[in-house]
Amino acid sequence: MAVRLAEIADGVVINADASQVYADLRILSARPNEAETARAPHRLFGYRDAADACSAADWAADARREIDQAHDAGKLPIIVGGTGLYLRTLLHGIAPVPEIDPTIRAEVRAMPVGKAAAKLRREDPDAAARLNPLDITRIARALEVVRSTGRTLSQWQEDRQGGIADRIHVVPAILLPPRDWLHARCNDRFETMIEQGAIAEVEALRARRLDPSLPAMRAIGVRDIIDWLDGLTDRDDMVAKAQAATRQYAKRQYTWFRHQLPAAWPRHESQLDDNKADEIVIKLREMALTA
Repeated sequence: MAVRLAEIADGVVINADASQVYADLRILSARPNEAETARAPHRLFGYRDAADACSAADWAADARREIDQAHDAGKLPIIVGGTGLYLRTLLHGIAPVPEIDPTIRAEVRAMPVGKAAAKLRREDPDAAARLNPLDITRIARALEVVRSTGRTLSQWQEDRQGGIADRIHVVPAILLPPRDWLHARCNDRFETMIEQGAIAEVEALRARRLDPSLPAMRAIGVRDIIDWLDGLTDRDDMVAKAQAATRQYAKRQYTWFRHQLPAAWPRHESQLDDNKADEIVIKLREMALTA
C-alpha cells in the first residue's frame, strides 16, 4: 500500500519497523524486495549493521532528516511500519534522560524479574502499576532511571524533546484487519521466510557471535532458528514457536495501535483485499494533496 501510494502521489517510503533497519535481516524482517524498491524510493531500510543497536531516538533523528529531504524535493514522505515506540518518538519526541550510571545499570539488569518488579513497586509505584510484571526490559529501564537520576521515567517524559507532530500535517491510516485473517497470515509468513532462505540468513548472523542482547539478535525467529541449528529443538517445534511469537507480537501491536494513538485517527478494520487497499490508498492521496 505504501509503494502504491508513493507511485500515485510522488512519494518516498520511509521505514518505521525496528527490525527492517538491519541489513542482516532482509528475509526475517520481510523487508521490501527488489521489485518493490524499484517502484518507488525507499529510505531507512537495511541501513544499519546488526552490531549497531538502533534506538528509537536514533531512528527518529534519521527519519526527521529523510522527511525534511523529501519535503525539500517536493515529494510526499510516507512513513510505514509497526514499531509504535519509533512512531511515538518521531511525533512527540523523547524524554531527555541522562546516561545511566553503569554500576546501577549492571546491578538492576542482573536482578530476576520478580525482584526488580518488587523494587520498582517501592521506588516508582506508578510505573510498576502500569507495566506488565513480567516485562523485565521495561521494568529494568524504569528502575535504573529512578535510581540513577532521582526522577521517575514518567517525570522525564513530561519534558519530551524533538517531536515533529506540531510542525507537520499527519495523514494517518491504522490497519486493524480481523484477527483470524491476521493470524493466518502470520503463520504463512514464517513458512514463506523459511522457504526464502531465513535459515541461511540466521546462520550468517550466528557466525558473527554478536551480543545476544542486541535488537537484531532478538528479532522474531532468530533465537528459534539458532536453537534449531544448535540441536536444541526440532524443525516443527522451531516453526511453531516462531509462528506463535509472530502472532503474539501482532496482538501487542494491534492493542497498541488501537489504544495509544489519537482516537480521531481512522482505524481500518476490514479484511485487506486488493479493492480495500486501493480504496484506502486513494483516500490517503486525496487527504495528503489537500493538506
